[in-house]
Amino acid sequence: MKDLKVFFAVPKPQLSENTLSLKTNELVAVFIDFLMGILEMILRRRIPYFTHCVKDPIEDLQTQLKFLITFLGDTPSQPTEETKSLLTDIEALANEVASFLYSFILKPRTMGTGMDVAISDFLQKIEILKMKIKDHCIMVSMMQSGLPTKTSVISVFVVDSLLNDLKDLMDQKAHKIGGVKDQIRTIHDEILYFRSFLRDIEMQQHPKLGQVIMRITDTVHEIEYIINSFAPIWYLEIRLPHVMEKIKLIRMAFEEMKKNHETGILQVANYPSQQVSLQAEKPLISEEIMVGFVDEAMKIAEQLIGGTEQRQIISIFGMSGLGKTTLAKRLYSDPSIVYHFDKRAWCVVSQTYQKRNLMIDILRTLSDLNIDVIINMEDERLAEEIHKSLKGRRYLIVFDNIWNIESWYDLERYFPDDRSRSRILFTTQLKDLGRQASCHSVINALPFLSEAECWDLLRQKVFLKGHCPPELQKIGKQIATNCHGLPIAVVVIAAVLANMEKKEIKWQQIARSLSSHINEDPSKCMNILELSYKHLPMHLKPCFLYLGVFQEDKEIPARKLMSLWISEGFIEKNKHKSVEIVAEEYLTDLIDRSLLIVAKKRSDGGIKACRIHDLMRDMCLRIVEEENFLKVIKE
Repeated sequence: MKDLKVFFAVPKPQLSENTLSLKTNELVAVFIDFLMGILEMILRRRIPYFTHCVKDPIEDLQTQLKFLITFLGDTPSQPTEETKSLLTDIEALANEVASFLYSFILKPRTMGTGMDVAISDFLQKIEILKMKIKDHCIMVSMMQSGLPTKTSVISVFVVDSLLNDLKDLMDQKAHKIGGVKDQIRTIHDEILYFRSFLRDIEMQQHPKLGQVIMRITDTVHEIEYIINSFAPIWYLEIRLPHVMEKIKLIRMAFEEMKKNHETGILQVANYPSQQVSLQAEKPLISEEIMVGFVDEAMKIAEQLIGGTEQRQIISIFGMSGLGKTTLAKRLYSDPSIVYHFDKRAWCVVSQTYQKRNLMIDILRTLSDLNIDVIINMEDERLAEEIHKSLKGRRYLIVFDNIWNIESWYDLERYFPDDRSRSRILFTTQLKDLGRQASCHSVINALPFLSEAECWDLLRQKVFLKGHCPPELQKIGKQIATNCHGLPIAVVVIAAVLANMEKKEIKWQQIARSLSSHINEDPSKCMNILELSYKHLPMHLKPCFLYLGVFQEDKEIPARKLMSLWISEGFIEKNKHKSVEIVAEEYLTDLIDRSLLIVAKKRSDGGIKACRIHDLMRDMCLRIVEEENFLKVIKE
């Protein structure tokens, strides 16, 4: 037994090439667990010399040691000197307990009568440690609040999860929380208040809300950690008061925001009931409205149908958000174009294009072959099938959003030139790309919308077939003018206006926001688009930001997107609707707000696939990074 003495002391940290070294607090925790095993062995064997008089003290010591194990995992990754001192004291206590147990194992008969005294001494020392632990708890809380804030985007699911845990504590485990039950109930009620406050549409536009949400997020995670990690009630008694101080400060911030709100009246949004009333005035998914480009559309249509007999490249170029794709789609689907060409195909190229995917997209449109057969074809066979489908036919192939000439060079030889008036249509942001593809190409520059066209588009998007009230026309035209002729900016701002009250004071707020962010260079419209995000209801913000994980210019399957939202906990629970139905309402709402575009529809008119505009995705990625919401790994 004397040879075992080396095992009855906290081991020292050791570095090894083959094993990861444990930190001091982890080593102490493992050692205390070893001591608890010895105490459990003593209780199980029920040694008659002392067990009958010290059973309860041994169990008390086990409880306190068990807590110390859990507490050692609560130490910050970069402890202060005070925390290091506390860890030293815990280690010293562990060594004292170990020394006593070692002596007892050597001479159990002689130690039996003094065991209750020894354990009592250990328990008193632990009581002294509690005072230091209390200071540690306050220090940890202050460190957490001083850390860089995580994000101002909060998921309702996170708050609901905490509310459920708190309610479970009060209802199912009331006997375990004793003297802190009132504190738990107060915290539950305050979190419930925060939740209702966060749903307030009016207050969601408050400039200081983001800072408050960051504090709520940190506090919610801290409470979740405390109540789910520590069993001893006295630990809750130490930590909860400090948490309640944080909640009190957040409550004061809320009340100050409420007091300073210009209307002085809070209108709590009851989503989705409020949203349903808005959607009742418009179709479930509004059709695209195109304003302007009448002359350009006629000119490009003539280029597609008339002109040379040789295969010709026609290019539509302009900045992102100008409407190139929308115009190309109108031309592609125009009855005269459909009638003129024997074969038509549409493919989206994007900046990170893949040749094989483009070939599959083109052949899917041109051929009647089963999609599974096409996907399993080798690249050479794909090329042969494309060429065979087009040989001797008059065809139109659209390369949407083409960024580099190499993507055309890779596929050019698969498109035969039979002097049948076939056409290749590019949409691009690069003026010279069409000319690089062919010296005989036709280049079409898409202009910005006029002020009148911007107002016409805004009015149609906001009121559909209805009329704009006279009191909103002046401020509406001002908003349209501030979009600097960029259709995507008009569409996005129109979606914001369509989803808010049709009151002059509300529109003036939007106009002021635009004026404070607008740059005279219309290519810098990101701040305009960002207003659409700022005016999103709280529950839709994480759903929108999650779109950043999808690749550029790729269709997003609706069911996959909604399933991911559900699994991430972004979809709010509703007693009267399934989570799938609520997720579909969220998706429809984002589409109605022009943050998503319908790419495909199901046979019943529902959404099969959607996509996000390049500018919207850029904005999404920028906000994701700023808010530290998620990490998007770029290829």
